[in-house]
Amino acid sequence: MNRREFLKSTTAIAATTAVSAPAVMSSASAQARNETLLVIREEGPNNFDIHGVGTNRPGYEVSWNCYDRLMSHGVKKFPDGSDSYDRDTFTPELAEEWTKGDMSMTFKLRKDATFHDGTPVTAKDVKWSFDRAVTVGGFPTFQMKAGSLEKPEQFVAVDDHTFRVDFIRKDKLTVPDLAVVVPGVYNSELIKKHATEKDPWGLEYTKTNTAGGGAYKVTRFQAGSEVVYERHDNWKSGKLPQIRRVIWRVVPSAGNRRALIERGDADLSFDMPNKDFAELKQAGKLQMVSSPVGNACWYLGMNCKNPPFNNMKVRQAVAYAIPYQKILDAVMYGVANPLYGAKSNTVSTTAWPQPHGYSADIAKAKALMAEAGMANGFETTLSFNVGEGVVSEPLAILVQESLAQIGIKTTINKITGANFRNELLKKELPMIINVFGGWLDYPEYFFFWCYHGQNAVFNTMSYQDKDMDALIDGARKAAAEGDNATYEKDVKGFIDKAFAEVPRIPLFQPYLNVAMQKNVSGYRYWFHRQLDYRTLAKA
Repeated sequence: MNRREFLKSTTAIAATTAVSAPAVMSSASAQARNETLLVIREEGPNNFDIHGVGTNRPGYEVSWNCYDRLMSHGVKKFPDGSDSYDRDTFTPELAEEWTKGDMSMTFKLRKDATFHDGTPVTAKDVKWSFDRAVTVGGFPTFQMKAGSLEKPEQFVAVDDHTFRVDFIRKDKLTVPDLAVVVPGVYNSELIKKHATEKDPWGLEYTKTNTAGGGAYKVTRFQAGSEVVYERHDNWKSGKLPQIRRVIWRVVPSAGNRRALIERGDADLSFDMPNKDFAELKQAGKLQMVSSPVGNACWYLGMNCKNPPFNNMKVRQAVAYAIPYQKILDAVMYGVANPLYGAKSNTVSTTAWPQPHGYSADIAKAKALMAEAGMANGFETTLSFNVGEGVVSEPLAILVQESLAQIGIKTTINKITGANFRNELLKKELPMIINVFGGWLDYPEYFFFWCYHGQNAVFNTMSYQDKDMDALIDGARKAAAEGDNATYEKDVKGFIDKAFAEVPRIPLFQPYLNVAMQKNVSGYRYWFHRQLDYRTLAKA
């Protein structure tokens, strides 16, 4: 889409809010502009429902804004003065209040909350939604399990406006897990009308239809091009947002996104490339915010279940062949935290992420390849998500060049963003470049997702080791019981093991970059790395 087409389409949508009488046209148009937010991003959602199979990260944003949860988070300030969610503070959303007992938690729901179609929200809908989350399988079910939310029997509709969660064990992550994207509340009766014997949870319907009661609902969708949201004016789970309409345009070209935000043709450009961010910040014409992504790292992952990467020495060789500093300078333009070059792979802190002890050393890499019996190297493929190509593609090229020096010939495999998650689910890609950020900002949560033998989707390396599992499980148990000494021992233990066996090689901790026009306010960083439209406003 060229700039003229972009502006023409935007004007047409904005014009639908204008009043036809000439005397009030100017005032109505100005109000429509102030209540409409135009967002540009590299890729769009492949599914509106986070419970769906293979839903990508942009799809999380739809779920977050269109479905309520029982609770949410408060706000705190980063050192630069920008807003962030507060990991340790929980605030009411659909639930007005709650009481936490020793082995259960009871929520009192708002009595005036309705779904988008006007149907009242009841505790039966909450139970149905939680039952769905723990039953559909895949990512949503594993996410619930991360907080020991595992069985439909745990969830009880006490009456129309009282909902109880029974604990199957003490777990520090249970309460935080209730505030992530997955346990949204769905309009159960609406979805049941579209369910089938083969699709009992109505996943096909919710893939392209929103069935929630959140602050926004999707009213227009063109796959790969555009999503339009309208405000749910009867939303009761918080202060009614100022933004009435959000237009999300998919603009794959980073250069085009930069031009649009610079010219004032868009209000907000989300997840900007570091080079553009650094240059636009220096120019000073826009409002620029960059936030470190908590519990996250870009990494090179190797499939441990198949040769040649089932050989630990081969993985270690790759770790010594990575051109870390070139990646940080040429790909990230210095806007990232390095995760390499520590004095050793034996850690002294439970902080995560933290640097490992590998650094670029081709001689050591070649020696390890020889020890592995692969002095002559081998051929493989290196895959990445095209939807994150601004980082992944130049990174892949640098890795390809360096691995060639130790005899590993790589063919770069580009996978579209809509298909990338499904490819990860197959667990067959030999080598990938990817980024993962754990929603709950605790090291044991990150490792539960990425290294535990249950082999979740984000264990993209298919790494399985009983000793690793014991350390992760031990840390979770110790955290729940307040056993700080055991917790520290087990966390250090699983980080040490991850660095020694290196199924994935951490490269750097990313920052989330956002550019906004100066009349936009209310931006807040969230653990899910997506936009929350509820707090945004335009002067």
